Parts: sequence; structure tokens; C-alpha cells
Amino acid sequence: MNTTPANDPRREPAALSDDALLTAHTQPVAEKATAEEGVRFHILTLVLVFVFSGLVLASATYLNRYSGRFSASIYNENGKPGGSAAAASTAPDPVALGKRQFQAACITCHQANGMGVPGAFPPLAGSEWANGSQERTIRIVLHGLGGEVKVGSTTFNGVMPSFGKVPNGGFNWRDDQIAAVLTYIRQEWGNKAGPITPEQVTAIRTQEAARAKPWTAAELLAIGH
Repeated sequence: MNTTPANDPRREPAALSDDALLTAHTQPVAEKATAEEGVRFHILTLVLVFVFSGLVLASATYLNRYSGRFSASIYNENGKPGGSAAAASTAPDPVALGKRQFQAACITCHQANGMGVPGAFPPLAGSEWANGSQERTIRIVLHGLGGEVKVGSTTFNGVMPSFGKVPNGGFNWRDDQIAAVLTYIRQEWGNKAGPITPEQVTAIRTQEAARAKPWTAAELLAIGH
């Protein structure tokens, strides 16, 4: 017994219009294409999710490693080291810092061997000025030196600029930088003088806060040791 419904279009294909036939054949194709597009969309969505997740993970890793825990003191050049052994171990060697300061600014006039330039810039090697009064040497670097100065039996007449954070200062070095370069000079080229601390530089800078011109040799010699 035939159970095909009476209205089944397959029973009378000849009676179907061209549009109906076209619709009957194209509908499965369209449905298949739609399904494929859905699969491709889901795959693209998953790829984008993985990519952005990777970027978020990489960003979080970078911030965790290099942010310094967002502490303002991490990159503060004027920050004071803490009292812990770890902080103390990272403090720069003053002699090494002083050598870098010397090579960056002083070497042109005083030369790598500390012998200076005849007639203009006095030697630092064996100099009674470099090895002498800490107060005088600090003032020279802070404010500069002008006019004639005698080293040993030789007279020099050059101009040394100011390096400190003082009025009309040209270099604006911090007190620890000045202390470091003086400590380096006072132990280099056979010199045997003691180190100079940043606190000593700060004390002189505060004491001479109103000074805005270079020192002369006569003024410095009037200052006690």
C-alpha cells in the first residue's frame, strides 16, 4: 500500500513551477553554506580569544617583572637607600662613580693622567690642593675657581666652572656626585688623601648658599683646614 502523502511534491514533479524547483534544490545548499560560515565564525572567535588572552598574559608578566611594584622610589635618583643589607649592597661604589664623573667632565682639562694642561689647568696628581683641605676642594667643585692659582712652584691661570647645584651652576651635580669625584681624585695617581662624603658637600653648600661666583685662590687659602 502506498503511504506517500497526497500533497508530496515528489508525486507530481511535472506540476512544480521552475521557481519551486529552484527553491527546493537551492535551500539545502544555502543551509549547508550557512552552517559552514557558522563553523568558520566560531573558529575565528576562538583564535581571537586565544590571541588576546596571550597578549593579556604577556602584558601581566611584563608589568609584574618591570613595574617595580609601582613604587615611586624605584626610579628616584634622589632616593635614599634603606637600611637593609640588600639595599646597601646596591649602593654605587663612590670611587667608581667618581671616575665616571671625572671622565665625563674633568678629563678634558685635567687629563687622564691627572697632569693638567701647562699654563692653564693645574695638575691634580700630587697637588697640594687635591690632597689638602676638604673644605677648599669642595668649594672649588661646587662654585668653580678663577684667577691665578699656584700648584707647587708653577702658576696656572685657567677658569674652572661650577659643578654644584648652586646659583649659575653649569652642571648641577648632586652632592653625592661631587663627593664621589673628589674621593676619586684624592686617591688616584698616587694621591693619598681621605674620602669626602655627600654630607660634607651638603654642609658646605648650605653654608655658602648665597655664593654665586667662583672662588679665588686667595679666598680659599683664607679658609682653615
